[in-house]
Amino acid sequence: MKKALITGITGQDGSYLAELLLFKGYEVHGIIRRASTFNTGRINHIYADPHNPEAKLFLHYGDISDAEQINNIVFNIKPDEIYHLAAQSHVRVSFDIPEYTGNITALGTTRILEAIRRSKHQLKFYQASSSEMLGAARPPQSEDTPFQPQSPYACAKVYAYWMVKNYRNGCNLFASNGILFNHESPRRGETFVTRKITRGLANILAGRQKKLYLGNLAAKRDWGFTPEYVEGMWKILQQKKSDDFVLGTGSTHSVKEFVEEAFSYACLNWKKYVLIDKRYFRPTEVNILKADSSKARRILGWQPKITFVDLAKIMVDADMRFLGLKPIGEGDKIIKEKFLYKWWKAD
Repeated sequence: MKKALITGITGQDGSYLAELLLFKGYEVHGIIRRASTFNTGRINHIYADPHNPEAKLFLHYGDISDAEQINNIVFNIKPDEIYHLAAQSHVRVSFDIPEYTGNITALGTTRILEAIRRSKHQLKFYQASSSEMLGAARPPQSEDTPFQPQSPYACAKVYAYWMVKNYRNGCNLFASNGILFNHESPRRGETFVTRKITRGLANILAGRQKKLYLGNLAAKRDWGFTPEYVEGMWKILQQKKSDDFVLGTGSTHSVKEFVEEAFSYACLNWKKYVLIDKRYFRPTEVNILKADSSKARRILGWQPKITFVDLAKIMVDADMRFLGLKPIGEGDKIIKEKFLYKWWKAD
């Protein structure tokens, strides 16, 4: 039985990845921060009491700002694979807390790489790199596109990316970067724009909210469906040699287009409900991201199936259901027809 360690296991990506690995027969370990309130909502459905002899998911208190604890966890668990997903990952917030973002998003990766090097345990390491590193670079963007980061978050991710390559080349570690373009799902954090839109729409339909305030509607992104992307993460660590891969759909759409798709799906005119608030604009904006993931498709055999329109419908249905409303249903139908992975416990 393989062992995997996931940082950020309670996040969107971590929860889906944990499901995938458990389905594949892994023993899964996750690092969570101690809090006075429950913060494991995304993984409660797969968690079993550790006293249960059939339990395969185990949680450990820790923080990637604490090098000693990271060293202890890596040394004691001796995982076969580490998926490093934890970060201060909100781009707009990184402008407000740049030092903290650097400490967690950049140096957190270094702490784990050092823990691996010192443990002398042979394992495979996955770094969650980001399309934000590409920033102002002209699309389409591939593994060979020079980085042009436009935020403290993106700068921190660039640092982490190069540390992975440095430890791979200098310390002979199996360490790979997954440069993932935007990937969304019903488990996306509510302050991220796609979930903010679908959650706001559901609130409007339920009569709980009258207006939805957004920032730059012109920004264009390459949006995909998160469960498909975590399978790509796993595929990256199944290769014989470590390498870096871009994962994305190759299709780009604006925030405005996402708003239009979500509201039209619910038969509402978005212009009656959406207002612009300048506080949500970034000091330096990334105008367009579009992935060239031909390398991943060729080497990994990774091919996303869920389209931009599919994604909007899936997320709207999920948020309607979350608020006790009857979903429109097309999103659920898409899941059954297109998303064939048996490991996913649908939201």
